[in-house]
Amino acid sequence: MGDWHAFPAPAKLNLFLHVVGRRPDGYHLLETVFRFIDHGDTVHLRVRGDGAITRVAELAQVAGEADLTLRAARLLQVSAGVRQGVDIRVDKRLPIGGGLGGGSSDAATVLIALNRLWGVNWPRERLMALGLDLGADVPVFVCGENAFAQGVGERLTPVVLPFAWYVVLVPPVAVSTADIFAAPELTRDTPAVTIPPFSTGRFPEGLLAQGHNDLQPVVLNRYPEVARHLAWLARFGDARMTGSGACVFAGFESEQAARAVFAQRPADMQGFVAQGLDHHPLRDF
Repeated sequence: MGDWHAFPAPAKLNLFLHVVGRRPDGYHLLETVFRFIDHGDTVHLRVRGDGAITRVAELAQVAGEADLTLRAARLLQVSAGVRQGVDIRVDKRLPIGGGLGGGSSDAATVLIALNRLWGVNWPRERLMALGLDLGADVPVFVCGENAFAQGVGERLTPVVLPFAWYVVLVPPVAVSTADIFAAPELTRDTPAVTIPPFSTGRFPEGLLAQGHNDLQPVVLNRYPEVARHLAWLARFGDARMTGSGACVFAGFESEQAARAVFAQRPADMQGFVAQGLDHHPLRDF
């Protein structure tokens, strides 16, 4: 049995999320900008010689067969013909059903780390293709770059984003992504973004400001707590929901400004302050 190794699994924010269509198979076509932040889970891995893949500590609300970290490890093991196994433990800081990508980020971290620990050494692009089998948000975490995403989230264009700190509020509800995407009132025909060539890789700030989250009105109508948290945060800036919720966020130009707003929140509102990252902390691992 090897030693334990700890790896970061950062959260993401969707700076906007447009639903621009729907494929014949029912999957929605999206356009979004993913931004990594310096707040997330920690994934602990210990390589085993017997081929077993086990979860050392149970996660409340996540059955073993639904655990994306276990599924990621098994998928890489089978796909690469690995004979080693691994013990997995996750220090969970990101809420389930929060729209911060916690499960997808954990799975991506497992793929990236085991690719090295097991000596698979596949290129990043091959791991990204594997990650898509686990979920539409997994490839961007494997890619390691903030990105403009199209398709079901798998067509990624790395982008440079403005420096920012974020206040993130965590309403006490878990939103079902499947239920929101299935909602009959969901807007599914937002015009596609027309992006001029940006040779510097910098995403146009005007387009970020014009963006919105098509899932947000559906969630606000169904989850009053999300609406309450968003309404409070919107007093201080351009507040939006991330992903399919429940978390909401607003960006600020300095840590001081973000913490000043966070300190004013009502006593019953939970959340955190985080800095926007230029790239995933395991990008070069």
